[in-house]
Amino acid sequence: MGTSRNVERRTILKAAGATAATLGLAATTGCGGDGGTSSDGTVTIRYAWWGAEDRAQRINKTIALFEKKYPKIKVKTDFQPYPDFWKKFNTQASGGNPPDVFQNAIGFLRKYDAKNVLLDLSEQVKAGNLSMDGFRAGLEKFGEVDGKLLGVPVGSNSMSLVIDKPVYTRAGVKPEQGWTWDDFDAAMKKIRDKTGRAGDSGMYGVMYLYDLYLRQNGKAFFTEDGLGFAEADLTDWWTKAKKGVQDGVYADPKKVAQIKPKSAVTAELAGGEFTWDNFSVRYSAEGKSEYSLAPIPTTDGKKTGQYLGSLMLSASKRTQHPKEVAQFIDFMVHDPEVAKIMGYDRGVPATQAQFDAFQPTDEVNKSIAAYETSLVDAGVLEPITPHPNGADICEAAFLRIAEELALGTRSVDDAVKQFFTESKTALVG
Repeated sequence: MGTSRNVERRTILKAAGATAATLGLAATTGCGGDGGTSSDGTVTIRYAWWGAEDRAQRINKTIALFEKKYPKIKVKTDFQPYPDFWKKFNTQASGGNPPDVFQNAIGFLRKYDAKNVLLDLSEQVKAGNLSMDGFRAGLEKFGEVDGKLLGVPVGSNSMSLVIDKPVYTRAGVKPEQGWTWDDFDAAMKKIRDKTGRAGDSGMYGVMYLYDLYLRQNGKAFFTEDGLGFAEADLTDWWTKAKKGVQDGVYADPKKVAQIKPKSAVTAELAGGEFTWDNFSVRYSAEGKSEYSLAPIPTTDGKKTGQYLGSLMLSASKRTQHPKEVAQFIDFMVHDPEVAKIMGYDRGVPATQAQFDAFQPTDEVNKSIAAYETSLVDAGVLEPITPHPNGADICEAAFLRIAEELALGTRSVDDAVKQFFTESKTALVG
C-alpha cells in the first residue's frame, strides 16, 4: 500500500496493455523450471506475485508456516514489480511454463482463460483440497467466470472518498451514506469558496469511480464481452470533469502532475480524492493533516454501485501438482496466522476467520476495516461483472488518454473517440 502502489497503478497499467507477442523477454531463473517430486515424495510448487520487498518478506513468513504444516510441499518463490511481473508471466505462459500458483486480478481472468492458462479450481473444491466457505460479503464468487473457479480472493478493497477532515470541517461539509452527486457538487463549491482549495483532485482518470457512476445508472464500464456504455456517456463524464477544473472545484491537472508521486490531497491542492480504501494508508504517511474515508456519492440516495474488489490467487492449468496448489491456496486464505503476518498488505482479509484474526491497532487500518464493515451493514455491495478479455488494455488506454485530456493535449471529443477506437481493437483481439 502507500504511495508506491498508487504510482504503480498509474504507470503500470500502461505496460499491462502490452500483448504477449510484443513482450520479447527471456524467462529469468527465480521462478523458472518445472515443479517436481523428489525421491522422498516431496513436491515443489512455484509461486509468483507482484509487489515490493516488504510484501515479499511477509509472504515468505507465511510460506514458512505453510511448509511447517505441509512438510512434503516446498514452495519456490519469485516476485517482481507489477510491470515486470506481467512481462515475465506472459513470457512464461507463452512458453508453456507459468508458475504453479500466482497472484492475479479480475482484469486478467478472461484474458488468460482464453489463452488456456488458468486451472479451474472447482474440482479441487469438490475433492476437499480447497474450501470456498467462510468468505466475506460474497467474495467467494469474485473469481468465478462462466462457471469456472479461476481465482480465489486473498483480500478485499472498495472505492472510497479520502478527505482532509479539517478542510471539510472548515467548509461545513459532512458527507454521509446516501448523499447524492448534487450534494457532492455543492460540497466542492463550499470547499473552494471557504477554504481556497479545490474540492477534489479531479475525475478524468478515475476509471473505477466512473464504473460506479455507470452502475448507479443501470450500466457498467465492462460487461462480460465488451464495454457497457456509449461514447455519449463518456463525453458527458469527461465534459463535467473539464468544467470542474475550469470552475476551480477540481484541482489543476498540471499542478497535480507536477507534485506526483505525492497526492493532491496531501500536497494541499484538493480537499479529497477518490481511491481504493486500502490505498488510504499513504495519506497519513505523506501529509500533515487528519484524513478519513467518506461514502461514495449516489444518483438516487441509495445505490452506490460498489463492490468489493480483490487480489486473487490463481493456478496454472499446466501444474503437475493441482492438489498441492489447492492446499497452498486454501492455507493462504483461511489460516488465521497468515492474516496476522500479512495485515492489510493486499487489502482487508477475504475470509471472516482471517478478518477476525487480524485486529489493526493503528487508526488508518482501523478506519479501513470500519469502512468496509459499514458497506456490508448498509447493504450497498453488489456483484462485480467479470471483465472481458482485453479489459487490461482498455484500462491502460483509459488512464493514458484521460491524462492527455487533463493536460490539454486532447479535446474531449478526440479523447472519447481515441478511447473507443483502442478499446474496440483490444476487445476484438
